[in-house]
Amino acid sequence: MMSIQPLSGNVLIQPVLAETVSAGGIIIPDAAKEKPSQGVIKALAADASDEVSVGDKVIYKKFGGTAISHEGEDYLIVPDTDLLAKFVEGDAI
Repeated sequence: MMSIQPLSGNVLIQPVLAETVSAGGIIIPDAAKEKPSQGVIKALAADASDEVSVGDKVIYKKFGGTAISHEGEDYLIVPDTDLLAKFVEGDAI
């Protein structure tokens, strides 16, 4: 099995998909869903930011990066400068 190693300050993110059913029970079609802006970091370039690590859940710029598919999974390769925030435990801030 081959894996993907980002280069030049890039980060490999697996997007977290939006809910397919609204709070009111309405099914949302794929065409109406917003592009994900949250995901989990799966790999980092050696020179990527040291503020994040593999496994962190992050928020990234909505229209940045390059979408790829590898072994049936969808990923996004984004520059580490397109990462806006990461989720942390409540008392870690």
